[in-house]
Amino acid sequence: MGKANGGAEFKLVGYKNFVRVNPRSDRFRVVRFHHVEFWCADATNAARRLSWGLGMPIVAKSDLSTGNPFAATHGFAVRAVALEVEDAEVAFGSSVAHGAKPVSPPVVLDGRAVMAEVHLYGDVVLRYISYKNPEQESDPSRPDSWFLPWFEPVDGSSSYPLDYGIRRLDHAVGNVPELGPASSYVKQFTGFHEFAEFTAEDVGTTESGLNSVVLANNDETVLLPMNEPVFGTKRKSQIQTYLEHNEGAGLQHLALVSEDIFRTLREMRKRSGVGGFEFMPSPPPTYYKNLKNRAGDVLSDEQIKECEELGILVDRDDQGTLLQIFTKPVGDRPTIFIEIIQRIGCMLKDDQGKEYQKGGCGGFGKGNFSELFKSIEEYEKTLESRRVTESASA
Repeated sequence: MGKANGGAEFKLVGYKNFVRVNPRSDRFRVVRFHHVEFWCADATNAARRLSWGLGMPIVAKSDLSTGNPFAATHGFAVRAVALEVEDAEVAFGSSVAHGAKPVSPPVVLDGRAVMAEVHLYGDVVLRYISYKNPEQESDPSRPDSWFLPWFEPVDGSSSYPLDYGIRRLDHAVGNVPELGPASSYVKQFTGFHEFAEFTAEDVGTTESGLNSVVLANNDETVLLPMNEPVFGTKRKSQIQTYLEHNEGAGLQHLALVSEDIFRTLREMRKRSGVGGFEFMPSPPPTYYKNLKNRAGDVLSDEQIKECEELGILVDRDDQGTLLQIFTKPVGDRPTIFIEIIQRIGCMLKDDQGKEYQKGGCGGFGKGNFSELFKSIEEYEKTLESRRVTESASA
């Protein structure tokens, strides 16, 4: 199974034997996911596609006009996963002291914010952001509170004023060659704990599989799953295929939370063929025939019918229910894609009596992994078939 940092044997116990414990061991105060930075050859058109396809208005920009002066190796890819933390200098210092590889030391931006970066996996960095005055910076009425210093609001006509119900980033998934060293490295410098784990026996198909670990912060609102390929199966693991096309470790997919996944999917599917995103093939009809037995106490007959019409997958754990669907790869390479999810259940109250949903409610679709992987494998087979046809005709 590989060696973790320090030489200790790394061994997963699997979904059934994993006992979830939250030791609240973060080494610095984490507030939330802040943003994700893509690197691409054409930021303007990439941003417009994301805005149109996901219903996300473009609210701010930073380019040559605002004084801010990868893609060849990885194609369209994520370069940075950014966390808002209480103090970016403290987070960076603590991370490096506990083994993180420094990438960019803390930089003060216009006297208002601090940004620093450490290595995460591959060419992806974990970026820390903190504000000198967080309350002031979150005030949308202030003209200088747009995202980060050196960003400015964009003209409404430069974006699509749409809202399909997507609200935040739930988890960011990485693919790595070896899970033991990669997960141990991140746990060591962040203090994050294991939230869940899956082995090939839990989530694989008859043709390929993976091992996976999910790391979480104290509040379990920042979730960082990581996958490794499993070898010796009939076909090459789709994680290995990713690693080859991405030319190394990288971010596999972003899971975005919708407040109403049915509305979100209706809008996204309208735009699949006109500049939006295409989706992985739906599971067979038998999947939805069995869905009433698995989730009939949570979803109405009408909602189950909508799940089938829209291709939404449903899974649950001992705490809640997860609705999910996956796009096809976003770029030319079979690498990064997007997941749309809605979590149902697990409602708690904080010290002030305000209701909130527990992080990771409903799990990560363990029961749907094999359906996803079958879809990915079938998609990869079409690419392989195309390459063979092209070679024969050349």
